[in-house]
Amino acid sequence: MSTTERSPGRPVAALVGLLAVAAALGAGHLVAGLLARPQASPFLAVGNAAIDRTPNPVKSFAIAVFGTNDKIALLAGMAVVIAVVAAVAGLVSRRRPRPGLIVVGVLGLIGGLAVAEQSPAAVSLLAPLAALATGLAAFVLLHARARAAARPDAGRRGLLLASGGVAAGAALGGLGGRLLADRVDVGASRRAVGPLVPAQPAPPIPPGAAFPELGTPPFLTPAADFYRVDVNLTVPRLRAQDAVLRIHGMVDREVELPFAEIAARPLVERTITMTCVSNYVGGPYVSTANFVGVPLGDLLAEAGVRPDAEQLVGRAVDGFTIGTPLDRVLGNPDALLAIGMNGEPLLPEHGFPLRTVVPGLYGYVSATKWLTDLELTTFAFDPYWEQRGWDGDPEGIVPIKTSSRIDAPAGFARVPAGEVVLAGTSWAPGRGIAAVEVSLDDGPWLPAELGAPVNTLTWRMWYLRVPLGSGLHTATVRATDRTGQVQTAERVDPINPGPDGATGRHTVTFTVA
Repeated sequence: MSTTERSPGRPVAALVGLLAVAAALGAGHLVAGLLARPQASPFLAVGNAAIDRTPNPVKSFAIAVFGTNDKIALLAGMAVVIAVVAAVAGLVSRRRPRPGLIVVGVLGLIGGLAVAEQSPAAVSLLAPLAALATGLAAFVLLHARARAAARPDAGRRGLLLASGGVAAGAALGGLGGRLLADRVDVGASRRAVGPLVPAQPAPPIPPGAAFPELGTPPFLTPAADFYRVDVNLTVPRLRAQDAVLRIHGMVDREVELPFAEIAARPLVERTITMTCVSNYVGGPYVSTANFVGVPLGDLLAEAGVRPDAEQLVGRAVDGFTIGTPLDRVLGNPDALLAIGMNGEPLLPEHGFPLRTVVPGLYGYVSATKWLTDLELTTFAFDPYWEQRGWDGDPEGIVPIKTSSRIDAPAGFARVPAGEVVLAGTSWAPGRGIAAVEVSLDDGPWLPAELGAPVNTLTWRMWYLRVPLGSGLHTATVRATDRTGQVQTAERVDPINPGPDGATGRHTVTFTVA
């Protein structure tokens, strides 16, 4: 091999691939920000496409293992995979750039296809095109500098300057895209809405409804602590002054309601417990809040619901859809178009400025966040989850299962000998809780003391004081709802085989010291 044909070393070759792909991602993110379409970022679009195609058992596993950090885990995993592919692109191109350019081109094509799917507007394709062009140009530039620097007695100044420039450009592109995406000032819009004063406030929570001093959550979950499970890698950003709710489909007249008009109506407040269909036995994805809004049924009545309508489809600003059985909304004063939680406007991560809340149903058939559109239709329309193979009841009527959880003591905790206090939470929204019982070490069922009742739409706290000797102990809890149904002991995963909610009885093991 002649001195002019020396190839760069493997570390330098891998770095060429890494920096070129990083530059591509930064450029795509920047252009997506300039377009005010964060979902057009190739990196995020590929992530969202991956979420759409993830099998249900994998989704359940990710939620169980990573909880609300499942999106971060996905992005981190994607970053690792892309970095490996980028490094390989550089390594296979030590002699000539063509193999690496092909790899970069394939990555660009994947990003373009993902953007076309996730952000169908033609203008969104500018982001993956910019990413592709930048990646190819950066690869050619860096490859040439690396080859030149590999010659005997050649200086590395050109390679260092080019590498530093590309790295800085990639970082600035990513940061700029993030800042541009955040330029929609949702915080200022939320502050401008101000405190929400309902014309029909919810009854006050009675003393003794919760036992936080014994280990239960507070009865009302602070908005910042309310569980969040959705498919969004980034929180959609919609200002209240830009939000207009469209009601259409199988109605007598189409209606468009600006947010200001909705907020000016007489508001009602309802205390409602919500839970996710992905919540596993003893899991954390259940919360309670005072939701503020207007009855959904009243708004639909103004549009005039046709008698053959069966389903209410809510659409989010990003196109996500949720279908709710219409008979769970019409005539139900507790089904809300919500604009607030606990006296304040909704937080961005919980759907600001508009969302739906239909008590008694799991969130995937009742809770459209970042709402912009309500369509009256039949069950022939398949919303987001049904399009992805969820095989629950075809009409989406999946009532929340009667469930209970031990909050204290925590699993594998050590507690002092003597009188041990067990405390926890139970729920059966729409039916209410009539009794909670605890079995210790597979012994008889002992009745627990219940918290003061609030309404049948909310959870109910419980506690039990019992003397226990030293050693290892196991506690199991079960609830009975007001229809007399006892929580089943049969253990079933939340979304396997269908999205019906988990069943089984929560058990914890702890040590009395």
